[in-house]
Amino acid sequence: MSKGRQTLLACALVPALLLPGCAGPNLQGRDDSPLPAANVSPGGQTPQAGDSQERQPDAKQPDAHPTETGARKPDEGGPQADQPHAGSPTTDQPGTESRQPGETGPASDRPGSAAADTQELAVYRGPVEHIFFHPLIAYPTLAFDGDAMDKGYRDWFVTVPEFERIVESLYRNQYILIDIRDLYEERVENGRRHLVKKELRLPKNKKPLIISIDDMNYYDYMRKNGNVHKLVLDGDGNVAAYSRTPEGNESIAYNNEIVPILDAFVRAHPDFSFRGAKGMIALTGYEGVLGYRTQDAASPHYESEKREALKVIARLKETGWSFASHGYGHRDAQRISYNSLVEDTLRWKREVEPLTGPTPVYVYPYGSRVETNSDKYAFLVRSGFAVLCGVGPAPYLKYTGEAVMMDRRHIDGIALEQQGERLAHMFDSRQVIDAERYRTAAKP
Repeated sequence: MSKGRQTLLACALVPALLLPGCAGPNLQGRDDSPLPAANVSPGGQTPQAGDSQERQPDAKQPDAHPTETGARKPDEGGPQADQPHAGSPTTDQPGTESRQPGETGPASDRPGSAAADTQELAVYRGPVEHIFFHPLIAYPTLAFDGDAMDKGYRDWFVTVPEFERIVESLYRNQYILIDIRDLYEERVENGRRHLVKKELRLPKNKKPLIISIDDMNYYDYMRKNGNVHKLVLDGDGNVAAYSRTPEGNESIAYNNEIVPILDAFVRAHPDFSFRGAKGMIALTGYEGVLGYRTQDAASPHYESEKREALKVIARLKETGWSFASHGYGHRDAQRISYNSLVEDTLRWKREVEPLTGPTPVYVYPYGSRVETNSDKYAFLVRSGFAVLCGVGPAPYLKYTGEAVMMDRRHIDGIALEQQGERLAHMFDSRQVIDAERYRTAAKP
């Protein structure tokens, strides 16, 4: 593995590397859990006392984005996007290796789109972009406040305006959301199952895009540092974000988290979604799911938390969202023992799968993938995970016959500040960056 790829794997996947609690508990009481958060820096090196990363303040002021209850109703649409321009990248981009993933259940089970079904479709042969985010920073004053979490939030998260600008640019540049199941199909030959590449047919001049969200569990540290608290359903069955504002007020909003923002954008721009696809939510389980504390069956609140979580999950599935395993305890699959991986995976299946339903997708915590000829890989495939997602600097999709391996690009502060050239075909990071992320850097 190249040094560049090792660095990406070391820094790409989460607050888990920098923020307390996100790495998950040592469920087996062994010494093979991930390194403590403080021991790893974005570059994969042990930081020295007083080390800091130099950042230049943005000259622009951030756009206003209210987070109060009802700031934007679902039927008012999402962020407005300009029409595609002539400078958008072309569909075919040579020099990218083809790689792809697997799943149970046909993609046709998803909510359909009449617009997509009536459009003329063409075979797409270029790379497939897969980008991922963490829950959005809804309250920058809590995230960028100079405390121990400040740097982690600047490195691993994006703000609401940044996400909205990215979505607008992706739309202008002719990307269209697809479901990961559109990339492969299952065939049985001589009694053996094989996953093969599926011909991808899209509306003309459109380029496929998969968006995934990691750690949408709303861990306790997230609730204290600027993320929303949980996803809820409003009286009309729409998904919204519940939180307590920095002032301590309860808020139900549609404009400060990825799910309701993307739902609204697709309502306003249905040609941004192919047959109703939205995104994929990768969940752990050690602090419940989607903000509901479903990890403790002995809790007096367990049944009510589970009941509410199931309602939200059902609605998400109805509206084009899917789920993936991110491991139960967010443990590094490459570093931990085989037995620890088995125990962690089985616990996810016992506690989380009954809520989300079966999924064919495993998103490696930290982006740290296992080797394809290893016992760990064979176990994950036997466990029903046909699509294994790591992290990389460019689109990567490979079919092994028994599984599909796919890399994702991390979209966060590090990517915006340091990897703009790699992302320029999707969006201009200079135009995306929110001045709010330099709030503490500007303090005397």
